[in-house]
Amino acid sequence: MRSREYGPDLTPPWKKSTPAPEVPADRDLVVEEVTTGFCGAVIRCEKTAEGQTVTLEDRFGKHRVFPMDARGFLLEGRVVTLVRPAGAGRAPQRTASGSLAVPGARARVARAGRIYVEGRHDAELVERVWGDDLRIEGVVVEYLEGIDDLPAIVKAFSPAPDARLGVLVDHLVPGSKESRLAAQVSHEDVLIVGHPYIDVWEAVKPSSVGIPGWPTVPRGQDWKTGVCRALGWPENTGAAWQHILSKVRSYQDLEPQLLGRVEHLIDFVTVP
Repeated sequence: MRSREYGPDLTPPWKKSTPAPEVPADRDLVVEEVTTGFCGAVIRCEKTAEGQTVTLEDRFGKHRVFPMDARGFLLEGRVVTLVRPAGAGRAPQRTASGSLAVPGARARVARAGRIYVEGRHDAELVERVWGDDLRIEGVVVEYLEGIDDLPAIVKAFSPAPDARLGVLVDHLVPGSKESRLAAQVSHEDVLIVGHPYIDVWEAVKPSSVGIPGWPTVPRGQDWKTGVCRALGWPENTGAAWQHILSKVRSYQDLEPQLLGRVEHLIDFVTVP
């Protein structure tokens, strides 16, 4: 800090009537509050019932909160008016999964651990909602085209503490084929979880798709084709899925039974 220079006029500069330049109160900006002489770095700006405030931290770690009044601070000996920095007070950006976004973050090198899902539609839905999170965490999601060979797939993966495997299974309910296959796998570095839906299509909220509900398809029929038929859609399951996927913009378009399972898998393969 330079010493204050008053010149021939001994009136303190912060009491003069000339307009003081506005300076954004960016974090780490060092200023001096004129009435107390407290000098410190800006650590935050806040809006309170009394008005705008700025918190300064001195070199000893002491904090002081001051009103962000005009002509109340010195910057390198010059009187300035602190103003809120651009973007201050805006809600933090979030990813489609609801996590805090990390602007400019680069994808992490892929981990040895993986998340397996049953089919392409499952993988595309996970990418749509959790893609940003997975890239930051370095988690690769692969689809299996079914889990009939799940025990052999797990064995071939060779799971280990530094290479955990998470598996997301459709229709994992008591007595189902999927539950019997999952029961054949027992390994401390493997986590198999599932949702109750026959297909991941059902994990998308009907209200998001614009339908009253997912239809019940008689046993023995291809479920996806039966859904298209019941809803009056062309019996093109690929096109139907792209329509459904286009309606998913965030986690809010998915059922909680799927959300919790995917979050559990991500934690399992990333947290030591």
